[in-house]
Amino acid sequence: MSTRRLLADRPARRYLAGQTLSLIGDSSMWLACGIWVKELTGSDGAAGLTFLFFAAPALLAPLAGMLADRLPRRRLLVAANLVGAVVLLPLLAVRGPGQVGLVYAVMFLYGCLNLVIAPAQSALLTTLLPDDLLASANGLLRTARESLRLLAPLAGAGLYALLGGAAVAVLDMATFVGAAALLLTLRVPDPAPDRPDRTGGVLRHWAGEATAGIRHLAGHPLLRRVALACTVLALVLGFSESTGYAVVDRGLHRAPEFLGVLQAAQGVGAILGGLGSAAAIRRWGEVRVAAAAFLAWAAGATLAAGPVLGVVLAGRVSSGMGLTVMAIALLTVLQRSAPDRLQGRVYAAFEVTTTVPQTASIGLGAYLIGALDYRAVLLTEAAVVVVAALLLLRADRFAVPPPVGASAGPGAPGSGHDGGHDDHARAAARRPAGVAPSARP
Repeated sequence: MSTRRLLADRPARRYLAGQTLSLIGDSSMWLACGIWVKELTGSDGAAGLTFLFFAAPALLAPLAGMLADRLPRRRLLVAANLVGAVVLLPLLAVRGPGQVGLVYAVMFLYGCLNLVIAPAQSALLTTLLPDDLLASANGLLRTARESLRLLAPLAGAGLYALLGGAAVAVLDMATFVGAAALLLTLRVPDPAPDRPDRTGGVLRHWAGEATAGIRHLAGHPLLRRVALACTVLALVLGFSESTGYAVVDRGLHRAPEFLGVLQAAQGVGAILGGLGSAAAIRRWGEVRVAAAAFLAWAAGATLAAGPVLGVVLAGRVSSGMGLTVMAIALLTVLQRSAPDRLQGRVYAAFEVTTTVPQTASIGLGAYLIGALDYRAVLLTEAAVVVVAALLLLRADRFAVPPPVGASAGPGAPGSGHDGGHDDHARAAARRPAGVAPSARP
């Protein structure tokens, strides 16, 4: 019912369409850039650097979150998407190995834009929809992301093979412009947030603003415990980057290319998890669903230690479901537990607290897979994830009860009238900015 209400809402449909369009371009571009650099240089390392340049701006996430909280979010997203189209223009000049630096520069700027767009998108969603539709929207977006992860890279690689990297860049530019156009059609309030008091000096003011999301995470009883559990999870989540190759080679005795089959199985699980996540969250709440998703990931790691193909594939499906459901549940709990004025910075702070240990775990996993039996690494990963799930379950006593769906009346989404153009009705359904979690119904 919530998904039907969501899709009956015209601004929500346009928002979701714009997001999906952007995902198509992103998914196509990332793989094509790596292939492009590989073809230009003949170097695997040079191709891998494209993703390093994309990830390099991650530590600037708190500043990007501050932008999402200090500027009108819809207009910020429109501007960022249009800038994205301009940023890709230098790729049209790439002709040989001498221009590989242009690809790296574009990927770095692409990463910077992603830092700005992601928290602003999440924050805009909280002003666009009432609380009881957030899980459905996050679930649909994640399902679209996982579906495109299976299809768009193949389309991007095919387009690259047929017409070259410039054609993929033009496709991505078109998706940026299309997403901006859809955002421009949204008729929702887009006020500039209140400016904070700057007493105490400019430097102190900016430092306080940039760290406000981290301080909110640390001071919020629920989010502090959620962040701790997710940090423990992230300490081993990166092991999968190395164990996958070992499972294919040492466990299943297949060629490295067979990893694509395992990734496809994980993609199927991710899509299934995305489709069922919103209903689970409405029934059991974000924290319990996220904890169950942790355990699904742990089960997948355990099953991957077996030498039987069917068991390993089942484990991959379980891992895919777990990863997707935990992402949806955790994003929803962040959106519902942060005041409107801090939505962008809380999102960015959470990204930093999980991305840094996960990046470190990739390096640690690469070392351990050479020093230990791969099954020992997988079982260690599973054990640590179970500990993280138990930590998360302990946070459930601080969780906000799942919102009760509003009944559809005249002018409401799904009622037969176009509720998407009634800003006053939408404002009444939306939680006020700055309401503490304990004060919500």
